[in-house]
Amino acid sequence: MQPMTKAIGVATLILAPIAGMAASQPDANGDAKEQWHRGILAGYQSLATGAGDLSHAAADYCSAPEQSSRDTLERAWLDAFLAWQQVRFVDFGPVENDNLAWQFQFWPDPKNLVARKAGYLLTGEDPISADVIAQSGVAVQGFPMLEYLLYDEQLNTGNNALPAPGTCSLLTAVAGHIESNSKQLSEQWQSFRKHYLATEQYRDATIRAGMTALEILEERRLAQPMGLRGNGKRSIYAADAWRSGSSLKTAEATVLGLKQSFLPGLKQLLESSSQPELGQRIGRQFDEVLEHFPDLHSPMAELLSRDETFSLLQGFYVDVSQLTTMVNDQAAVELGVVRGFNSSDGD
Repeated sequence: MQPMTKAIGVATLILAPIAGMAASQPDANGDAKEQWHRGILAGYQSLATGAGDLSHAAADYCSAPEQSSRDTLERAWLDAFLAWQQVRFVDFGPVENDNLAWQFQFWPDPKNLVARKAGYLLTGEDPISADVIAQSGVAVQGFPMLEYLLYDEQLNTGNNALPAPGTCSLLTAVAGHIESNSKQLSEQWQSFRKHYLATEQYRDATIRAGMTALEILEERRLAQPMGLRGNGKRSIYAADAWRSGSSLKTAEATVLGLKQSFLPGLKQLLESSSQPELGQRIGRQFDEVLEHFPDLHSPMAELLSRDETFSLLQGFYVDVSQLTTMVNDQAAVELGVVRGFNSSDGD
């Protein structure tokens, strides 16, 4: 009986860690989702606060259009827009309702619909109100429309330049729409907590959201304007937020948001996997990406125009590519997450 006893003892030693890992995995999943929900909620609350400040700044500027109030308005627009960038990666849950993500940021815009819609509204006879904005479609309703009103060169040299009454009406109505949507999103995400934590599929959905955000940053927001995709020509118009020169600031905010709201839960899961050190390596890669700033706070147009500044952009792109590979091809595989069909590769 001794050999049998020894065999049972060996099997027990082998199976004990496996059983322990199996028991700990649901706990890890629950802890990860708790961290994700908490981080995303903080991001949505910051967005709501920034959007409220933006709406007030727009109203203040239009009632007293001085340089100081214009400066305050531009800072408020950028702060709120960057707050959106930090939670932009979330592509599930309440933000799916009524195309909220598109309402916040209509992009890409290859047909320049933002400018065309603005021209239509500013030359129309009907007064611009909150109801008009609500019915005018996503190209009108978000941060890109405000960027157009504040920074478009052609608009700002014409009769409709701020603080023209019609343009101020459009400015304040859109800012109010963003504020309303931001508050709604924050409240709905809080209410979504119980369902999010209880639904197993949201573990993978959250991981895919981070994966997709990194793919979009690498392929669409960097590679395309850099001329690394498509026709091989550098083009500022392929970038987002090019009118305000904020393309790289928004990229930084996206990475920072992923580090703050996505990485902690991912590390929690990886610590319970067969590669517990992978989370630490991904964290260090996030730091590598962010070390390119503030040197890359320059407008994208300047970085694309000269080889010596373009090299700074290339270094950033390489580090983002490495981070994307670590998350999408290593962490996701380790955690058994299959990339979805909505990824930026066009599948």
